[in-house]
Amino acid sequence: MPLAPALLLPTGDPKPVEKAVVDSILDQFEPETFLWINLHRPDGGVHVWYAWTAGGTALGDTVDLAALTSGSDAADWLHLTGRHRTDHFRGRIHTQAHPLRPIQADLARGDRAPENERDKLSRLLCSAAELAHQSRPLDRPLPRWVGVGPTLLNRPTPATR
Repeated sequence: MPLAPALLLPTGDPKPVEKAVVDSILDQFEPETFLWINLHRPDGGVHVWYAWTAGGTALGDTVDLAALTSGSDAADWLHLTGRHRTDHFRGRIHTQAHPLRPIQADLARGDRAPENERDKLSRLLCSAAELAHQSRPLDRPLPRWVGVGPTLLNRPTPATR
């Protein structure tokens, strides 16, 4: 007796469909690439997915370890990842592709964010704190390197613990 076709039932969980979309995007990029994928929802929200092409997870973690060891911070992360990032759009999907080898090379050379970018980020953080009725001194150190590997990016933040 032949098997009956699988019955697909609608659910309120978009994650299986989103994962299938993310998996289909991976094939479009070179190995050792970190992808930051923004799935724009009809309600105006955005769901962010992190994904890595072949070899990207291990290399991303290696890059993060080098960045943290060197004292790189969020300004360096914005600067170095932004230097090599390419943007790709498919409908409501915005993919930021970050090739990891050039970021690793920048870190190895000791490249850092310029002072004007560091100052802008510090002022932005101070303004955000002020809007939240908090204080943040301008001379407070910037947050740590955000990450390009799964270990650091998937680590729970204080808000999600």
